[in-house]
Amino acid sequence: MSILVTGAAGFIGYHLCKKLLEEKFKVIGLDNLNSYYDQDLKRSRVKELNDFSSKNGLIFNFIKGDIVNKSQIKKIFEDNLKSNTKIKMVINLAAQAGVRYSIENPSAYIQANIVGFSNIIEESKNYEVDHFIYASSSSVYGGNKKLPFNETDQVDNPVSLYAATKKSNELIAHTYSHLFKLPTVGLRFFTVYGPWGRPDMALFKFTNLILNDKSIQVFNYGKMVRDFTYIDDVIESIYLLIKKLIKNKKTYKNTQYQKPYKIFNIGNSKPTNLEDYIKAIELNLNKKAKIVYEDMQPGDVKATYANTDSLVNEINFKPNTSINVGIKKFISWYISYYKKSSN
Repeated sequence: MSILVTGAAGFIGYHLCKKLLEEKFKVIGLDNLNSYYDQDLKRSRVKELNDFSSKNGLIFNFIKGDIVNKSQIKKIFEDNLKSNTKIKMVINLAAQAGVRYSIENPSAYIQANIVGFSNIIEESKNYEVDHFIYASSSSVYGGNKKLPFNETDQVDNPVSLYAATKKSNELIAHTYSHLFKLPTVGLRFFTVYGPWGRPDMALFKFTNLILNDKSIQVFNYGKMVRDFTYIDDVIESIYLLIKKLIKNKKTYKNTQYQKPYKIFNIGNSKPTNLEDYIKAIELNLNKKAKIVYEDMQPGDVKATYANTDSLVNEINFKPNTSINVGIKKFISWYISYYKKSSN
């Protein structure tokens, strides 16, 4: 079975491609390798995937391209159809990430997260993929005060453009499911962290700064709570959803089997105070952080907390890696990776 993964050189994309290859899927990875953060890190992820697939006789085809380029997306589907490797599933992880950057550079989000998303879902419909899975975000909950966040909660008040684009993705997906019976699954990720993570995320930044004896900025004076979710739990959740979708493949046009549109929270359901998170980093680095407390940042929220009952009911799996275990694994990877880089 051929699966197209967009954003394949990204943090979650890399880990998902690796998992799919391990499970013997044919994987087409697409990424534009943009300069939002360290391109060498992205290239290293792609190299790892190429090396892993070559060593184990697996099929991984990486394409440097952009979902904003509609003709290029169409060509990928067409080329695979001609070579008798029709793409059966699309997992769209490509997006312009980051809440704060969306305030500085809104056009990047409109292009990648709305234009690009529209292109990839349109071609998925045109080439009749069996399933379309896409990354949403916990940011769609905005400033909701009711905790934990439930998929049925009202999410019409985003507090950042990034959140607005992710909510737009969900609306577009709903429309395609309704009009064209395209089965779509949206995944609301809650603060994903772990090895090969993004340099713009708190764990990566704090680790780097602490190791280099530099101060870390802690916003809202540390009074923030996050549902930190370890990458392996995220990937296992996605993989189990994929397995269930394949097992339960049905034609939606003539059946009441299930709704072709679904949304799932993917979180750890154990919200952690940011200051406790920093203490866990300090413990694993055996080094104290120099903290500079700052006001709340525009577009940020004070707390996130996922209700994952729907996910557990669907796949009988609940993300559960503790921050102590997850942070330890990240720091081990970080030190190893940058030690190799410096050599």
